[in-house]
Amino acid sequence: MDPIPLPSHIHYELLLQLLERQTMFAVGHDSHQKELVHELIITLRKALSQQKRLEQSCERANLPIDYRWSLNSCATPVASDTPTGQ
Repeated sequence: MDPIPLPSHIHYELLLQLLERQTMFAVGHDSHQKELVHELIITLRKALSQQKRLEQSCERANLPIDYRWSLNSCATPVASDTPTGQ
């Protein structure tokens, strides 16, 4: 079976750091925006937690996981007619 593509955990970490360190600071004392940012942080933490549950389920089922860093990466190499280096 082909590996199951999942986002690398670093994507969640980057978003959470941005929201916690910069966005939360930038909204200042506006309680409505602060609450919205806080809700977004909670949602991202839940998403990471759910992904970890999926990963555990895949491990129990012996399903391979392929952590993706971008949509442009390809899990399997594409055959080419051009020799390497040309």
